[in-house]
Amino acid sequence: MKIREATPKDYDAIWEIFKKVIKTGDTYVFDPKTQKKDLTKHWFASYMKTYVVEENNKILGTYIIKPNQIDLGSHICNCSYMVDPDSQGKGIGKILCEHSLKNAKEIGYKAMQFNSVVSTNIPAIKLWEKYNFEIIGTIPKGYKHSSLGYVDAYIMFREI
Repeated sequence: MKIREATPKDYDAIWEIFKKVIKTGDTYVFDPKTQKKDLTKHWFASYMKTYVVEENNKILGTYIIKPNQIDLGSHICNCSYMVDPDSQGKGIGKILCEHSLKNAKEIGYKAMQFNSVVSTNIPAIKLWEKYNFEIIGTIPKGYKHSSLGYVDAYIMFREI
């Protein structure tokens, strides 16, 4: 598997992953009815970098890295990751996480923060904890889960 910075040619492949991931309404804050045109602001905005992981010229996952806040808070980055549901279980999330941590360090970020990890997304929480992320806060009923209703969301953080 190879990770590289995304190009405009990857837009459609990333959209296919994005729409599959958000349609379940159980892990991401994006409305399951998000339109393809909105991918630009969510995954290709000018203030973020977008990466893909591919194998045999097929994109299997993607992540973005961006400042978590503007100006005096921009030394902490925020990342979002998506793996094609058809490719889960191959260690792609791990590969993306490792790449993003190395990338963040090279860019000069001092820490990484996830602002809203759904408390019921146990695989993601376990993965982030494996990479030394800690839950530093809980947002009570901070996520409207598609089948469970309102559930907590976690803020997870680690220094780089």
